[in-house]
Amino acid sequence: MSRVLACLSMLLVVLVLAPSARAAGPAWTDYDRPATSTVTEERDVAITMSDGVVLRAHVVRPDDGGRHPVVLIQTPYNKDGVGGAASAGQSTFFAQRGYVVVTADVRGTGASQGTWDSFGPAEQRDGYELVAWAAAQAWSNGNVGLFGASYMGLNQLFTAAQRPPGLRAIFPIVPMGDGYRDIVFSGGDLNASFIPLWLGLVAAGSFQPSQDAVSSGDPARVVEALTTVLQHVAGTVGFDVPTIVGAVSGGDTAYDGPFWRTRSPLEVVDSIDVPAFVVGGHHDLFQRGEPLIYERLKQRVPARLLMGPWTHVDAAGGTGLPADGVPGIEAIALRWFDRYLMGIDTQVGRIPKVTQYVYGDERWETQADYPDPRLTPRRLFLRGGQGLAGARPGEGEAPQTFTQQPLSGICTQSTSQWTAGLGQALPCATDNRLDEALGSAVYTTPPLAKDLVLSGPVLADLWVTTTAADAAVTVRLTDVDPATGASKELTTGWLAASLRAVDRSRSRYVKGRLMQPWHPFTRESVEPVVAGEPMQLPVEVFPVRAVIKAGHALRVTVAPSDFPHQIPPLPQLAAGLGGRVSVLTDPQHPSAVTLPGVGAYSATGCAPLPVPNLRRGG
Repeated sequence: MSRVLACLSMLLVVLVLAPSARAAGPAWTDYDRPATSTVTEERDVAITMSDGVVLRAHVVRPDDGGRHPVVLIQTPYNKDGVGGAASAGQSTFFAQRGYVVVTADVRGTGASQGTWDSFGPAEQRDGYELVAWAAAQAWSNGNVGLFGASYMGLNQLFTAAQRPPGLRAIFPIVPMGDGYRDIVFSGGDLNASFIPLWLGLVAAGSFQPSQDAVSSGDPARVVEALTTVLQHVAGTVGFDVPTIVGAVSGGDTAYDGPFWRTRSPLEVVDSIDVPAFVVGGHHDLFQRGEPLIYERLKQRVPARLLMGPWTHVDAAGGTGLPADGVPGIEAIALRWFDRYLMGIDTQVGRIPKVTQYVYGDERWETQADYPDPRLTPRRLFLRGGQGLAGARPGEGEAPQTFTQQPLSGICTQSTSQWTAGLGQALPCATDNRLDEALGSAVYTTPPLAKDLVLSGPVLADLWVTTTAADAAVTVRLTDVDPATGASKELTTGWLAASLRAVDRSRSRYVKGRLMQPWHPFTRESVEPVVAGEPMQLPVEVFPVRAVIKAGHALRVTVAPSDFPHQIPPLPQLAAGLGGRVSVLTDPQHPSAVTLPGVGAYSATGCAPLPVPNLRRGG
């Protein structure tokens, strides 16, 4: 018995209190090139696609009459509205430094004709044709780069995957990787906070007639503008409405399949053959997908990853940069484009491969790659007494139980993240304690004796039962401050019990241990939930880069929902509502988290920890 106790004690020290590992501070080198050109603008330039649909674009360029490389931005947010406001300053910045900047309304939005279907085949084909058009114009030297944030970031990936003539480099800022898993149905529940806001934003910009057409005084242009608006309204009825109805009602769009794969850049990034600089955020809408995009691109092309302490809106502008030697986003993009579009030796090879903001250290640090080559899985067990420790649970540890209801989560950082930053003003955006007290299962380590460094994806390997026919869990990782008790959310994951099946061939294992499960989320993958029967839920918790400082504690919270971010489709909601969910913490059902630890790992004198058992059906 004494050896067992000593071994458990050793594991606690090794897993939780292991010496920290630090990357070097940013090794960035300065690059700057001042403005040299005055600029001119052509507005609402007509660009006819191969099927006859006319797209409209603003063209800002140096007024010297020369030929210049082109930066193309494709926006659904109306180049005269939100989309224009977002890119106007950037257009001027690049044009003053010798670039032509083309900002085009995508098909079915802004002043462009057609109907919008959000990254559908026609819109993707348009990206190819826009690049080819830009490369062939009299003011172009034939070299084209793609730029922009959010929608304008991820459509770069679709365009680049088609390898249009003249494309030389891309700079996607906060791009999505997987339409289903990254944002719309993370964990199998519908994103009810951002998706309606986003669809409303696109519609608002598309229901306005072209300002240039109306002010032109040309009756033909006015008629064209009004006809275009009617096309946009028809597109909303034909795309937005059935997509939402299907998702909410549990139809085909509530499951992964051809619809979402068509709209997921990770399905096509392996075809990209130009250099790519990916910018993301630890609390961005696409927090999950950005590192995955970089990870795939780096195998084929020169690629870099920059992950900041940002929500979606903050990330789009690189809020807080320059800092710790990391330049602002525009300066980085200029260096990237100058190298690949202008042929200037900007020494891009000296840009660190991966630069991330580290919570806890509260500074920018570089690392050799993503995933971090130093990553070592560290497993901590949820304990019946609300503890979190390296020692496996013993007999008699009672489960924590909560009621399945859809309104938990509103008073958390998650609300800020999944409203793209609109919820940052909430007083509990940086402290989850109030939400933790309202019907969640909470597990906390003792204060750490040494720093714990985390870098990468997290697995919450839970065993649960429910009294209902389905269940959904939200898992949060937080950093608990010993001085105030504040529980600061670092990252989160979600999973519907009926969608718990795992495809091992697409999951990530590190040193033989599951770290990032890949769930099919198809209708065919649905597994029964039997009241009272234990189920194993391997929950993908989104990647984290943080240091839990000595004296602080690490907390894992298992909650019944993540409102307003997520609501189950109606059939799933009805099946689980009111159920009593128990998180099991006994020797036969050892719920645990596997952390992306960084630093030395050894369990000398102790038996190796078992690999989690992922039996289908629990």
